[in-house]
Amino acid sequence: MTYRMIFNQTGYFGRGSIANIPHEINKRGITKAFIVTDPALVNNGTVTRITDLLNEANIAWDVFSDVVPNPPVEKVQAGLSAFRESGAEILIGLGGGSPQDTCKAISVIATNPEFGDVLSLEGLSPTSKPGVPIIGVPTTAGTASETTINYVITDTTNQRKFVCVDPHDIPVVAVVDPDLMDGMPRSLKVATGLDALTHAIEGYITPGAWELSDALCLKSIQMIAANLRAAADGDRDAVEQMGLAAYINGMAYSNVGLGLVHGMAHPLGGRYDAPHGLANGILLAKVMAFNADYTGEKYRDIAAAFGVEGAHTMPLDEARQAAVDAVAQLTVDLGNPTTISEIGVTEDGIAGLTEDAFADVCTPGNPRPVTREDIEAIYRSLM
Repeated sequence: MTYRMIFNQTGYFGRGSIANIPHEINKRGITKAFIVTDPALVNNGTVTRITDLLNEANIAWDVFSDVVPNPPVEKVQAGLSAFRESGAEILIGLGGGSPQDTCKAISVIATNPEFGDVLSLEGLSPTSKPGVPIIGVPTTAGTASETTINYVITDTTNQRKFVCVDPHDIPVVAVVDPDLMDGMPRSLKVATGLDALTHAIEGYITPGAWELSDALCLKSIQMIAANLRAAADGDRDAVEQMGLAAYINGMAYSNVGLGLVHGMAHPLGGRYDAPHGLANGILLAKVMAFNADYTGEKYRDIAAAFGVEGAHTMPLDEARQAAVDAVAQLTVDLGNPTTISEIGVTEDGIAGLTEDAFADVCTPGNPRPVTREDIEAIYRSLM
């Protein structure tokens, strides 16, 4: 068996680490940057924190701030047009998953213009050239887009989200600065934290997992279990730990894949505009229970990470149930929705969700083989 792992060339971590951005631009001989972000980060001054650094270093810049949640094809195309007009030579993806994903799509299409429809990038994207260099600067502790080879775009015409997997889109530099994460609303800290937990658990139990990805995912699960509640309530040290935990599991899941939680969450975003992490939180414990018999001893480790006493000595079925229960309790404690009806799903929408989830690129990474009937049953159980 041969395993492949693709990581950033450089990563910076810790409070104040955005100060390294000008150096990374200057050493490449680049004189203009293009920032991809969203309106909220313009309004709260986060973008200014980056542009002030660029100004001090005499680096010119433009900003595209028209990114929206669950970014659609049309926003990618608008951002690409603005980037081309700017004359910039490097991209800065500033924000959560939506700005980062939009930035990645702009990057790869800019150097592979034959994919300008965006839709043709779905799945294992067949691009031939590396994208425009990206500096990934997350403001949430969840998606880890700053270190992955994946991005997700919404096809609004068909009300579906699609995943693109492409080594050409990985940021050359990641800057994980928790100073940019402290001001997240509690609801966003919860949703992005549950997204990070889902990445870590699915990356740990997917059939493609191996020793290196296991080490990264298990450490991330331990960190999230210890810090997500406190981070949601504003603890600065916990926020910093969550930012690092998300990055750590991003290095793993990006290379080994995800599973049914993501396969079922993507349609909830595409059809009902549900925030991705929120959708993952609704699904995670239920899908973990569905997968339990196909995970070997790994749920013992998850239970132990959540502080379950005797996790490594109790009967295996009890350890598996304890892991599921611990994740379910965390979701409740955080106040995340626990049913899909809370985000607008009705009985007549389940058939479409089921078809989209069955076809999603993440679903084959599930440890338990899954049928349409299985997916429909899980959705119905969450009504």
